[in-house]
Amino acid sequence: MTSDIIQLLPDAVANQIAAGEVVQRPASAVKELVENAIDAGADQIKLIVKDAGKSLIQVIDNGCGMSVTDARLCFERHATSKIRKAEDLFAIRTMGFRGEAMASIAAIAHVELRSRRVEDELGTIVQIEGSTVIDQYPENIPAGTNICIKNLFYNIPARRNFLKSNAVEMRHIIDEFQRVALAHPEISFSLHSDGNEVFRLPKEVLKQRIVHLFGNNYNQRLVPVEEDTTILRIQGFVGKPEFAKKTRGEQFFFVNKRFVKDPYLNHAVMNAFEDILPSDSYPFYVLCIDIDPAKIDINVHPTKTEIKYEDEKSIYAILRSAVKRSLGRYNIAPTLDFDQETSFNHMISQKPLDEIQVPTITFNPSFNPFESDGASAARTSTRSADYALGFEKKSAIPQNWDTLYQITEQDNTAQQLPLLPDEDPEEKDDIKTSVVKQPFQLHQRYIVSQIHSGFMLIDQQAAHERILYEQFVEHLERQQGLSQQSLFPQTIELSNADAVLMQEILPDLQSLGFQLRPFGKTTYIVDGIPADVGNHLNETTVIEQLLEDFKNNKDELKMSKRENLAKSLARSAALKIGTPLDHASMADLIDKLFACAVPNISLQGKPIIITFTLQELAERFAKTL
Repeated sequence: MTSDIIQLLPDAVANQIAAGEVVQRPASAVKELVENAIDAGADQIKLIVKDAGKSLIQVIDNGCGMSVTDARLCFERHATSKIRKAEDLFAIRTMGFRGEAMASIAAIAHVELRSRRVEDELGTIVQIEGSTVIDQYPENIPAGTNICIKNLFYNIPARRNFLKSNAVEMRHIIDEFQRVALAHPEISFSLHSDGNEVFRLPKEVLKQRIVHLFGNNYNQRLVPVEEDTTILRIQGFVGKPEFAKKTRGEQFFFVNKRFVKDPYLNHAVMNAFEDILPSDSYPFYVLCIDIDPAKIDINVHPTKTEIKYEDEKSIYAILRSAVKRSLGRYNIAPTLDFDQETSFNHMISQKPLDEIQVPTITFNPSFNPFESDGASAARTSTRSADYALGFEKKSAIPQNWDTLYQITEQDNTAQQLPLLPDEDPEEKDDIKTSVVKQPFQLHQRYIVSQIHSGFMLIDQQAAHERILYEQFVEHLERQQGLSQQSLFPQTIELSNADAVLMQEILPDLQSLGFQLRPFGKTTYIVDGIPADVGNHLNETTVIEQLLEDFKNNKDELKMSKRENLAKSLARSAALKIGTPLDHASMADLIDKLFACAVPNISLQGKPIIITFTLQELAERFAKTL
């Protein structure tokens, strides 16, 4: 007989296992602590981080505080003040309720909690390391709660080693901070990183909160959305279509003030923009949905970013119609005015038919506006007769004979043109052959080029992205990017989050050829851009798209910062679909593409060139219908 092998895990081990789900990175701990401060009724919350949260995460609030017993009990597993029985799960209005966050954080960090209720004279200080209480004692401290988390993952070196650079982790912290701040504009927030103030957000309305988070230029980009039904209530803003971006980073859904990720609801918003946005553009939106908690289930995932709905089809329809109505109300969506043809009737004066007079027109059939006397008219008649005789009189070759071949070149046809006088048939065949071999553009998207075995089809945008990417990588390695000086310096205003990112990548941008200088906290002056970017984009557009691509690059885990930067800039500066190219530009693009180290594969891992052989074409034409 074998002994029993199943046993209960110690609390410390169970807490570390739970921490793997609840606290994935420093941003996860920030989210849990800030949400606890909101549940405590605080209207002023201060977040302080060092080394992107790896060394310190500190949250200070002026909430209700905790008693001596609660300060100790909050670190126990499944200890919570949010629910009492299972039925409470379907009436939750608070951010947290599972009772796992504090226990999980205490299992993998050094934690110090300072808390005092308003009615108490003394507060409580609790110190914990790895789920073990080191000390607890009373002290005179301000009302509210001040919690410090130091040395996150100190006892799990594998998890700590898997953390990304400070810049990447700080971006995740800012993302979580922005989500909470958008959901609660009635609360004052501040964020400090390594001694620098990143955000200071006063109590305000939602539109002002959006402007403070994303920049003053958003003040004119927002369209309000509001809908109130028996099922739900929707409030928020969507961005105007002309300011849509190529990435979906700035899209926020809040259900009962909780940030959620819901592709189904996102599809409803995109459907409302269907007729006024290109398929590869994504609008900005911040939409807050208030719904009866009994009609949703938020206990789906430990991160609480997924929700199940009782009647999701009705929610979809209401959300779609609300966004579409707002776009139409503010004249954003195109409309058809069937009364437009009759709307000018009041401008036309009606007259009786007997008063309408038919105009009379006289002309001189011998009038020639280019002649002033009879002699010149005679000369014109002589020249006209000579021209009518054409090639029978063996006249000289017309001065514009080459335009015939330009037409043939544009149409890419091999029509049999008549021989001009004194023209060599062999020379004409050589010209016609060179015309046929020149590349041409297909739908301003692909380049068709003839080769010996058939022809090849080149994706012009993917090809240009590959060319620019390899050039930018070389510039970053040599730190010798060529710069194109701007005629007039441009000023670009960034959001606080983008300003932090700009400080990180500024040296590499200068290596690429950007000439940037700070002008205040979030403003930069652009004196020049890389020469390889070209003139089809302005300085502000290039930098905004670069930052957006860099933030939302899905392959950032697999590449270095410089590779990510080169890829982002290449995607931002490359020729877009719909850009017309002349023959010289197409030939130059083809030459540079085949000079690349990897000419066949795009930055997204897809083919750039597709070859069609004459044999394949013959087989296609040989098929019978």
